[in-house]
Amino acid sequence: MKNTDRDLARLAVRVGRHLLRTERLAATAESCTGGWIAKTLTDIAGSSQWFSEGFVTYGNDAKVRRLGVPRAVLKAEGAVSEAAARAMAMGALVRSGAQVAVAVTGIAGPGGAVPGKPVGTVWLAWAVTQGRGRTQGRGPKIRVSTELRHFKGDRDAVRRKTVGVALAGILGR
Repeated sequence: MKNTDRDLARLAVRVGRHLLRTERLAATAESCTGGWIAKTLTDIAGSSQWFSEGFVTYGNDAKVRRLGVPRAVLKAEGAVSEAAARAMAMGALVRSGAQVAVAVTGIAGPGGAVPGKPVGTVWLAWAVTQGRGRTQGRGPKIRVSTELRHFKGDRDAVRRKTVGVALAGILGR
């Protein structure tokens, strides 16, 4: 998949229309993309109608402090893991008050690879509130889905592809 900035912009427009149609706000929790998803969304005029906020939590301490990712998850699984991505998405959803959150954490390169996690490894997670009511007094029910990707290319290519998959994933939720 080769995304250009123009492709990402078109995708962001579709995401905005989808969120308006479904009357939801989106939030982002980004590590390896460094805010690129939020930037792509907010480049669209009128995005304040459907975009709540973005969290750029590049370091582990930021993931813990800003999103509530448990330190135990980071220690046991690492920052580039399904558990970390899931916790980031949940944290963004809860802390922003949005109804849809996307989280990404990965190794964009050129360094940073570890055994079992080569450059291009990216975990994505989407958290979505289900319905508008409360579930047994505990707030809305939340569904989280995750996806592991192994992207090829240099740092820019890995990050650009991650943004594309993250945005496309919102459309199906």
